[in-house]
Amino acid sequence: MVITKTPFRMSFFGGGTDMESFFREYGGAVLSATFDKYCYVTVRRLPRFFDYRSHLTYSKDETVNSYDEITHPAIRNAMRMLNMRELRLIYDADLPARSGLGTSSSFAVGMLNAFHTLQGVSAGRKQLADEAIYLERTLCREAGGWQDQIAAAYGGFNRINFRADGYEVLPVRIPPERKRRLNDNLLMFFTGFVRFSSEVQKANASADGDKIARLREMLSLTDAAQRILENPGADLDEFGALLDRTWKLKRGTGKVVSTPEIDALYERGIRAGASGGKLLGAGGGGFLLFYVRPERRQAVRDAMRDLLYIPFRFENDGSRVIYRVPDDGAETSSREQ
Repeated sequence: MVITKTPFRMSFFGGGTDMESFFREYGGAVLSATFDKYCYVTVRRLPRFFDYRSHLTYSKDETVNSYDEITHPAIRNAMRMLNMRELRLIYDADLPARSGLGTSSSFAVGMLNAFHTLQGVSAGRKQLADEAIYLERTLCREAGGWQDQIAAAYGGFNRINFRADGYEVLPVRIPPERKRRLNDNLLMFFTGFVRFSSEVQKANASADGDKIARLREMLSLTDAAQRILENPGADLDEFGALLDRTWKLKRGTGKVVSTPEIDALYERGIRAGASGGKLLGAGGGGFLLFYVRPERRQAVRDAMRDLLYIPFRFENDGSRVIYRVPDDGAETSSREQ
């Protein structure tokens, strides 16, 4: 049996510039962080006592005898890709799917990590990220960028640069006290709306001149935000103002990025005292993130009291194996590796 623990991510700046159709021509960069909400994937060999070959539990429950019978595209393609058979797989998570936090990619990374470990292979972070990108974007043919898979595999607060020849992951060097202040000044609320990121990406897929110009400006804001974070002499509150700017640009990159309901919720938070914020993910629903100075935190929480408030702390570990017992039942590795 193997259990993996993989974090979710919040993307602050550069979302959309991680799309291959954009960064191959213009370059791309994303500023993002993983935080202490996770998905857990448990896999084990299924004993041959049953009239089915694999048992898969997520939002549905599947018992199957072949790859082609598997409904879930990521599970089907990952099992076929790594030649996984006779499995029991269970997915569990701290937060709902389709909510703008890269949940499907965290699942893909955690599942691949579990499969490799069950096969006796220790997969590195880049291997997990690359395989998850290939799984979701090529095998499953799901529209979207590359940032979610990379963030889930690597963990931490990073700048991810995208180029025609690939990507690089660079940790953002924030002094610890400054990072704690930033964490304290961010408030996250669940809108109650969920959607498939790939469907939102398809609906927003046009690449007209105005969208390209907006994405290029959003790319430049990634540089500005990183300078604010890494410079102890900079005013951290400017990070909130830049969030507001990037959200206004993002809203213009597709017809379903926002909705009247989400716009109203965002404006409510701004009127209550938030200096900026954004909807996390591709758009259409999920979680709203606000930057709020300490003296306005309670006012913003009161204004958003009909939404679920989600406290969080940044984390640094990425996907990892937290439990492993070999097929013979003898535990050979420590927990929380």
